[in-house]
Amino acid sequence: MKELQPLNDNVLLDISADKAEQKTASGIIIPDSAKEQPQYAKVVAIGVIENAGISKGDTVFYKRFAGTEVEFEGKKYLFLPYADVLAKIVETEEI
Repeated sequence: MKELQPLNDNVLLDISADKAEQKTASGIIIPDSAKEQPQYAKVVAIGVIENAGISKGDTVFYKRFAGTEVEFEGKKYLFLPYADVLAKIVETEEI
């Protein structure tokens, strides 16, 4: 089995999106290249980072246009520097 392991201060995110075809109300098909990509994804792996505020399995919000997209074994991933991770998305209880 092969896996991607980020080096140095990089983070690997899973950005595989739902591949379902989207159409407008009038029936025009919207290509993937025209869709706005979400800025949040699940952390797959983390490089060597001391006191990282995130861990594998967390969902994070990251800078727009950050990182390098790669396709590996049929899934899309994003390598980006840890500094480009803006926030960790967490569930909280309503007070």
